[in-house]
Amino acid sequence: MRFFASALIFGLLIPSALIAQDNTLTPQEVEQGWILLWDGKTEYGWEWHGDARWKIEDGVLKSDGGGYGWLGTTSSFGDFELSLEFRTPADGNSGVFLRSARRGEPHQTGYELQIFNRQPQGYNTGSLVFYVKAQPAQFIGGQWNRYHVRAVGSRFVVRLNDREVLDASDSSHAAGVIGLQYNEDKPIEFRNIKLRPLGLAPLFNGQDLSGWQKVDRPNRDDVHEWSVRDGILHVEKGAGQLETMKEFENLVLQLAIKTNPPSADHHPNSGVFFRGEKGVFWSGYESQIRNEFRNDDRSQPHDFGTGGLYFYVPARRVIPNDGEFFHKTVVAYERHLAVWINGIQTADWEDPRPPGNNARRQARLAPGVISLQAHDPTTNLDFKDIRASELAER
Repeated sequence: MRFFASALIFGLLIPSALIAQDNTLTPQEVEQGWILLWDGKTEYGWEWHGDARWKIEDGVLKSDGGGYGWLGTTSSFGDFELSLEFRTPADGNSGVFLRSARRGEPHQTGYELQIFNRQPQGYNTGSLVFYVKAQPAQFIGGQWNRYHVRAVGSRFVVRLNDREVLDASDSSHAAGVIGLQYNEDKPIEFRNIKLRPLGLAPLFNGQDLSGWQKVDRPNRDDVHEWSVRDGILHVEKGAGQLETMKEFENLVLQLAIKTNPPSADHHPNSGVFFRGEKGVFWSGYESQIRNEFRNDDRSQPHDFGTGGLYFYVPARRVIPNDGEFFHKTVVAYERHLAVWINGIQTADWEDPRPPGNNARRQARLAPGVISLQAHDPTTNLDFKDIRASELAER
């Protein structure tokens, strides 16, 4: 009874907007750069490995049958915070893979964060198996447990149910996918799987265009006007682009964007380009900005839609509204490209084409600039909080 009273009082003190429902993010988490690795409904952004049978029931991702296997993200990450919840019986044996390769044995190509209270060699719950042993810790069988992992460079800090159980360093693996393990006859459940990329450096100082250069459309005298006010980068008119001086190959990019429509029936059209050729107009891959859709649930965007990869993958759903800042995350690692809007994944694509410099016709794997597009004379957009990092080699 005391517990119920305390929980009730605690709940009354916290605004509901600050408490995320299962498999969602709060507005504050979106602002901080968190993304959902699992949307709570589908396997989008994940791939099966091995013989485990995975299923989704009532907002829970689970496996309780088949042989050994694991479910891995298609996207790779380097430095990050990872938060997730898991539930398994007291004799459960599972794990969370960190920085693993998409092919091969994930506990060898990356790290396995242990979920097993009695591992024969002492790499018990909270340990990085065969790398670093955790302090004595046990998950609670049959109940939801929470892991929080902070991985920055070679340092790993792991908390189990809000208690720190590991703070250690190992430099064997620098980047890779996140994975969920199933061992035969050891049922396991997961939910609330979310990640925040770390180590991103500002590309925009909020004061001027230092670090950027304006690129005009060839053989045209179109005007595109860029200005900075109150920490916001503003553009009107076009066509043209503003591109970074710095180039990135495997990258994580995050930024906030607001489209300012001239009328209720006009949706500004723009894009964020990456791996572009320096000084070359509208080159590289384009993550589109266009908040126009064809049906009420927004699952059929006009053209490729905000969060889609123009020419290649339409957005799964148009999420933002014109006139409101939304947050975009782009992850490009080798041939794999992914986009999140307000923390929800909207694009996931593996470029199958032969390599080359022209991303419209080839897989561009070389480093390139990031650019912001001024599409046409009706362009009117704001950008802020632009930051990026180069993902390390595995």
